Amino acid sequence: MLGGEHPLQGQVAVVTGASRGIGRAISVQFARAGADIVVSARSTEGAPSRLPGTIEETAREVEALGRRALCVTTDVTSEEQVRNLSERTLKEFGRCDILVNNAGISSPAPFHQTPLKRWELVMSVNLRGPVMCMQAFLPAMIERKSGRIINVSSFLAELVMPGMASYSVSKIALEKLTQYAAEELRPHDVGVNALRIELNIATEGWMFRNPDMDFSSWEKPEAASEAALWLAEQPPEYSGNIVTIAEVRQRMSRSPGRA
Repeated sequence: MLGGEHPLQGQVAVVTGASRGIGRAISVQFARAGADIVVSARSTEGAPSRLPGTIEETAREVEALGRRALCVTTDVTSEEQVRNLSERTLKEFGRCDILVNNAGISSPAPFHQTPLKRWELVMSVNLRGPVMCMQAFLPAMIERKSGRIINVSSFLAELVMPGMASYSVSKIALEKLTQYAAEELRPHDVGVNALRIELNIATEGWMFRNPDMDFSSWEKPEAASEAALWLAEQPPEYSGNIVTIAEVRQRMSRSPGRA
């Protein structure tokens, strides 16, 4: 930051999949940068997952930084719950400046052995969810002629890894959606970009499922949240881009004075 207020000061960010991992890190990073956060996920203290992390825990971290947090239980495959997420955000804060579509799942299995229901679930969470979230929040963004959308993607949108067909296809589609939305929303000053995470990130989910694995060489979720913050800081003209963490780090290194 070159001085004065941080670009996210007083803004409102909605983050899906925010109970743990990358979504939680993004919520905290954005709060540290001055944003109020709508913390959205399925895992709550009243209905916890077997994985660690709830939206209430993330909200407490946000509030400890002096920012406001609104917890909204959301299954992004539910049109009703996504609509509720948008309505509660607008009622509480009056606007959404930044939408981060982070919620995602994978269902590793050979393509020919993947039940159609599992394939459809991956597509519903990873692609249909972002579509519904964008459509829910875009009317208010377009009306204000202001907004930024960050879609969290993966290196598997580009590479082939046996057993990951459904996840990979969903991320390819999400990146293409990002490019189309960016082009169509340019006249409305709404920027849409994708963060393609190409590094191994040691999230709670990975560590829970692989308790004997050595994660010492893996990156922490903050590696992704720092890149997401950089994207959130960009003007709406910066749109339609698919960037990796490494690319963001390189660009940040060429911008002296940023804190």
